[in-house]
Amino acid sequence: MKISREVKTAILVITSLLLIIYLFNYLKGENLFNSSRTFYSVYDNVEGLAPSTPVTISGLVVGKVQEISFTDDGSGKVRIKLLVDSDFEFSKHSQAELYETGLIGGKAIAIVPSLDNAEKAQDGDYLKSTVKAGLSELVNQKLTPLQEKIETVLEGANLSLNKINDVFDEQTKTNLKQSISELGTTIRSFKNTSESLNALISDNKGNIESSLQKFSEASASMASITEELAQSNLGKTVKELEETLANFKGILSGLEKGEGTMGKLLKDDGLYNNLKGATKEMEALLKDIKLHPKRYFRILSRKEIPYTEDEN
Repeated sequence: MKISREVKTAILVITSLLLIIYLFNYLKGENLFNSSRTFYSVYDNVEGLAPSTPVTISGLVVGKVQEISFTDDGSGKVRIKLLVDSDFEFSKHSQAELYETGLIGGKAIAIVPSLDNAEKAQDGDYLKSTVKAGLSELVNQKLTPLQEKIETVLEGANLSLNKINDVFDEQTKTNLKQSISELGTTIRSFKNTSESLNALISDNKGNIESSLQKFSEASASMASITEELAQSNLGKTVKELEETLANFKGILSGLEKGEGTMGKLLKDDGLYNNLKGATKEMEALLKDIKLHPKRYFRILSRKEIPYTEDEN
């Protein structure tokens, strides 16, 4: 059967149209020959995300971002249409996580499957949207408080500088210059004194060395004396002195108790009374001798003189 030129042309045109439709849908992320599933997720901001961006599960590419558009409720939120080619099943509680793909920007979608034995996600379901903090966002989170602290420090420094400028008026600056000048004069005077002291030490170097030598010899002699004292039987002497003191203490204790002759002399009141009476009688005897000496010196008088007690 001979095919006419018109039929051939029609077949070629239809084939071309089908090929164009297939390529167009493929570029949009759709595959007409695969049983793909479609899921949706809503975000507040998807800056950096573009259509045909890969969709991954556990790092494995399972589909593409097919469409990015605003929601119909007028809230300004963005709806993402995800085309998943994989037959991997996950529950309706799974999440669609928006994350950064690198340091230079760009974002992608990762489905975080929830294996909680819940109802499986079906074609056309909405997945819960989450956003994973990227490096730039983390840096911003760290730098923002630091920036605020730096601003506070700069404000404090600026305030301090203003106060310093207020303090350093013309009179203060003049006084400061004068103080610096006087300090220079003092330093020069100290330098001259130091030079004079160095000259004095140089002139008396011999005397200083001699004094140091004598001091060294005196120290050596003192060390020798100390060593001799250390080698002497000082401990024995101290021990004997302690024994002597202990004996003397015992003697004093005995005297205090009235023991022995000396103790009885110190403690016996009768002896004191006897001595007192004897002293009184001796005093009367001496008085009588003075008044009547002839009674006691018979050599001068042979006649016995009778004793009569003086009434007075």
